[in-house]
Amino acid sequence: MIRQALSPRLLLCLLALSAVGHAAEVVRVWPGYRSAESFQTIGEFFGKKEYTGGRLVLRTQPENRNGYYFLTRIEKADAIPGATARVQIIFAGSPLAKTYEFPVAIPEGKSVLNLGITGSDWPGAGVKPLAWRVTLLRPDGSELLSEHSFLWAQP
Repeated sequence: MIRQALSPRLLLCLLALSAVGHAAEVVRVWPGYRSAESFQTIGEFFGKKEYTGGRLVLRTQPENRNGYYFLTRIEKADAIPGATARVQIIFAGSPLAKTYEFPVAIPEGKSVLNLGITGSDWPGAGVKPLAWRVTLLRPDGSELLSEHSFLWAQP
């Protein structure tokens, strides 16, 4: 069998083409209410700091863990320091979305963001949003990626 080496220029073109469309994507968003107790680990019981299991946990009120969270799995080729995670929520009875923003340094590769609307920012354990949207913004404010609920896209 005869093997031919790819030219460096052709190899670079193929690598660039394989990266197109795969620079960043939302793998999945799991929205849901979580109590403070659901975060507590045995280590915390013995006085250690909160263990996040490699997730980036961001809360609107960091001292309060009770709230509605958007567990967001993403894949990103490059790290993005200085990014912003934006959560927009529409509640029943209000046509206007409430917007919450979190500064975040997104590492390269696979990441899990746990974006929490916590404390008095969330109306209660039994409340669910009518529609929601999670967006990641580059440092210049342009949209990197976005995911939303079915009702968010309805007129």
